[in-house]
Amino acid sequence: MGWKRYALIALVVVLGLGGTAYLYRKPLILYFVATRGLEPIAPNREVVWEKGPDVAVKPVAQRPPNIVVILADDLGINDISYFGGGVAGGIVPTPNIDSIAKDGAAFTKAYSGTAACAPSRAMLMTGRYGTRTGFEFTPTPDGMGGVLGMFYNDGTRPHDLLTIDVDPAKRVPFRQQGLPTTEITLAEVLKPVGYHTMHIGKWHLGATKEFAPLGQGFDESINLEGLLHLPKDDPQVVNAKLEFDPIDQFLWARGQYAASFNGGEKFAPKGYLADYYTDEAVKAISANRNRPFLLYLAHWGIHSPLQASKADYDALPQIKDHRLRVYAAMVRALDRSVGRVLKTLEENGLAENTVVVFSSDNGGAGYIGLPEVNKPYRGWKLTFFEGGIRVPMFLKWPGHIKPGSKSETMVSHLDLLPTAAAAAGADLPSDRVIDGVNLLPLLEAAPEVPRVIFWRDGHYQAVQVAGWKLQTADRPNKTWLFNLNEDPTEQKDLAAEMPDKVAELKALIAKHNATQREPLFPAAGEMPVTIDKTLEEPATKDDEYIYWPG
Repeated sequence: MGWKRYALIALVVVLGLGGTAYLYRKPLILYFVATRGLEPIAPNREVVWEKGPDVAVKPVAQRPPNIVVILADDLGINDISYFGGGVAGGIVPTPNIDSIAKDGAAFTKAYSGTAACAPSRAMLMTGRYGTRTGFEFTPTPDGMGGVLGMFYNDGTRPHDLLTIDVDPAKRVPFRQQGLPTTEITLAEVLKPVGYHTMHIGKWHLGATKEFAPLGQGFDESINLEGLLHLPKDDPQVVNAKLEFDPIDQFLWARGQYAASFNGGEKFAPKGYLADYYTDEAVKAISANRNRPFLLYLAHWGIHSPLQASKADYDALPQIKDHRLRVYAAMVRALDRSVGRVLKTLEENGLAENTVVVFSSDNGGAGYIGLPEVNKPYRGWKLTFFEGGIRVPMFLKWPGHIKPGSKSETMVSHLDLLPTAAAAAGADLPSDRVIDGVNLLPLLEAAPEVPRVIFWRDGHYQAVQVAGWKLQTADRPNKTWLFNLNEDPTEQKDLAAEMPDKVAELKALIAKHNATQREPLFPAAGEMPVTIDKTLEEPATKDDEYIYWPG
């Protein structure tokens, strides 16, 4: 009878372990998938920027202007106090960001290249549609789609996240999902006219050597290698986890606090990430004050995971909601960064001959659960409603742009490359279509011909011309038509009332698509996004939504 007793005990143990594993299957799977392939992070190391000449060959005023592009991540249009809003009802103003517009120009109808980060950054870098270069979808880490589906499809939502079985012949490893090296970046446009080119922060255009910044025209690069703004248990960090967001679950599980310099080993930055990047930007500007330079400062903030420095969080006791307070503190850090960069230019005698651009890669994300970030516009990041693609676009160049200038012409991230090239006296590539235009003449006179701008992410597409905006999708099978001249917040869908206008704009999309190419790599899945609710708010089948391939 002894063996039966031991067998029974073994069975109980196995069942117990199996039950425990089943109960905790989601966090266990998340841990194993998210942490797979993570490399160890070395201690912080000092970055030494290449030093320009000790004495300038030409006075500052006689050199081509320095170009400084500051890009925020997922910054909502209502986060900028210049537009009359600001985080938490204006409790956290953005005076340094606002000053670029006040000392230069604001483009009040500015749009991101698309409603997601990586393709938008590719368009900024090349002046070309992502559908023209093939960089149409956001690179997705291996296993992320399955993990998100496991957490998202829990039976509580009206629409499931869709995962796509990718043909193995078309599958491209995550690190090789990059902007083609045959494309010509802003850095490569400026180098022939004597610019030293530097990148700090997020890249997201490919991670292998040929796709990384040094392979795409940059001389030096501090690259974002982790997903955290500070280690999650750092005494100087305040975290706000989003239990309702599967993306947040993945980011926390895979999160590392890491950077690399010029493709070297991964190491821990020093301090809160926005401040660390700014410290390095200050050093980079100072080291190159005697020669023309391009500085592309691409912040990870204010992208989730939501993490603030304790100092910034403690400075905002009047904000009672913890998550909103963390978010507001992140905006505070971003604005401080911009102020420090502007001050460094002044201290080095460079402010009068530097073009400074500020923007965000797309609109604010609905999956952080903060409903005011894109106010008054509908939609979020991952939609072509105004909230997903309306971005700040501020441009400052003393002596060339009149302070306080405003342009209501529709402009795009596509325009930054041709604008910087014009300011620098650099030639644009002549062997390819450049979809962007030089913004500087738009500050002198309105364009004679209404501009047409397109957006495409798989089956979901949009076009805007002369204030008319059409969106069309397969999931749901729907078309939206808005007259933004009369209805800038997209409240009244005119598609059923104006079939001729719908047909006209669909014909523009079809003509445009005929000139574009197939994606370099397929989408890994499709995320349902409710247009008028954050991810935290319970959605119903009656809510308007779209599916975003990515």
